[in-house]
Amino acid sequence: MAPADGAKVMDPKVQKVLREQGLEGRRLYLPHMPYGGSYLLASAIRSIGMEAWPTTDSNERTLELGGRVTSGEECYPQRICIGDFLRIIEDEGRENVAFLMPTANGPCRFGQYLHLIRTTFDEMGYQDIPLITITSNDGYQSIGDYSIDLVRTAWRAVVAQDILMKALLKTRPYERHKGDADRVYLDSIVEVGEALSLMGVSHRQRLAAVRAALLKARDRFRAIPADYDRTRPLIGVVGEIFCRSNTFANFDLVRVVEEHGGECWLADIGEWVWYTDDEHRRRLEAEGRKYSVEAAVRVITTKIQRADEHALYRDWKDDFVGYEEPHDVREVLRMSEPYLPYNGALGEMVLSTGKSIYLYEKGADGIIDISPFSCMNGIVTQAVYPLVQRDLDGLPIRVFYFDGTQADLERDVGIFIELARTYQRRKKKVRRYPAYFGA
Repeated sequence: MAPADGAKVMDPKVQKVLREQGLEGRRLYLPHMPYGGSYLLASAIRSIGMEAWPTTDSNERTLELGGRVTSGEECYPQRICIGDFLRIIEDEGRENVAFLMPTANGPCRFGQYLHLIRTTFDEMGYQDIPLITITSNDGYQSIGDYSIDLVRTAWRAVVAQDILMKALLKTRPYERHKGDADRVYLDSIVEVGEALSLMGVSHRQRLAAVRAALLKARDRFRAIPADYDRTRPLIGVVGEIFCRSNTFANFDLVRVVEEHGGECWLADIGEWVWYTDDEHRRRLEAEGRKYSVEAAVRVITTKIQRADEHALYRDWKDDFVGYEEPHDVREVLRMSEPYLPYNGALGEMVLSTGKSIYLYEKGADGIIDISPFSCMNGIVTQAVYPLVQRDLDGLPIRVFYFDGTQADLERDVGIFIELARTYQRRKKKVRRYPAYFGA
């Protein structure tokens, strides 16, 4: 679908950057993290005049192509990402495409995806195919290399994705007619994407357009015929960000949980952005640059992002009663402190541990950690989860590892949901429900 109508004149500075990086005239593809999030981030990129879209749906050919250029020792998401990229190259031609692969620091192998994909492309003779990145080292502010405005638009895309995903997951398990919630979600993603991709508009105008699209989405979700049931256990879903977000990677585990009688609360993407922002702050302080220009820019940017986040969530306040996210990521980090101190341990292992405790406080009946097979974050959290369970009244916590050959998923999820139902009957933390659940 083409971007919404608006001024189509590209900023000459942006055009110069795109030309220098070989992106001019190419379509930029993003991996699914998740699909809706990638669609909206691509929409934000289209707002500066560059053609950008999420990769088409992964399939068996993804794994086949990815398997040819990986040894099996890499992270499973690495195989999916490079497999999808190679599939797109074969389908559309090397001269027409470019790819975005975000990167990060810390212990996760995610930080190596970019280098491995670039090396593979070069070895295959694809030196001319651009592979660009944004990095967590600066709180992903490097996206501003393409346009200062893009930083803010991209953040709004992240927040909008989290809102729509939360709306989908709190509605779909209770819908009377199968497929209603998915249709509303996908229609809403397209309409919000149109607002994000507007060119030649002010930030105020774009925010108004995104809010209007989200308000329409809210009303659509409210109109879905549904039978809300307080006996359905609430399952928090944490883990490695790609694997938990990419439904192909995790065999659509959230939907499997729903089919077995559960409701899922998926850790949001914004959480990771706030975490990288906090890491940026701590790095600047450790380097003695607490009062530097860079630190001041970070503070101002953070305040603007927080204001945008509040503006976009405002219309959903009544719908998300009991589903509120932490006011500050440091709340989650403090919760992880007794098990994985965030100034020593880094990345998703800290967030998964802290978010599990946060969800327990919100009345969750179980926690599922989704991680790639052999993932360091998954292995570390699995080691500390028994201590966490002990301190959380025996809250069921289960790590599900994925490598593309999952077996007995239905059985394992079924057993886990029964454990969650047993816990639900004796738990001490009372879950708060929105008004539409009834008494």
